[in-house]
Amino acid sequence: MGKISEIQLKDIINLLDGKRLGTLQDLVIDTQTGQIEALIVATNGKWLNLFHRDDEVIIPWRKIKKIGKDIIFVDYSNPNAELKSDEEKPR
Repeated sequence: MGKISEIQLKDIINLLDGKRLGTLQDLVIDTQTGQIEALIVATNGKWLNLFHRDDEVIIPWRKIKKIGKDIIFVDYSNPNAELKSDEEKPR
């Protein structure tokens, strides 16, 4: 068992492409069971970004593959990743 404060310091890495997604911003917890349902990851480095919801990713608990000493590995595929990479290419 660990503390939330310990998880907040870990980098969250996507196993699909090896990229850093960000850091833990919040948790989604089932209030009936007390179990964690998802991680909310701040992708832009801001901790309490209340006005820019696009700067966060919600990763279901079942997508977490390994929690290590310094890193959390997740299996996350972003449905908008292709769109963003195409938009970012110079024309």
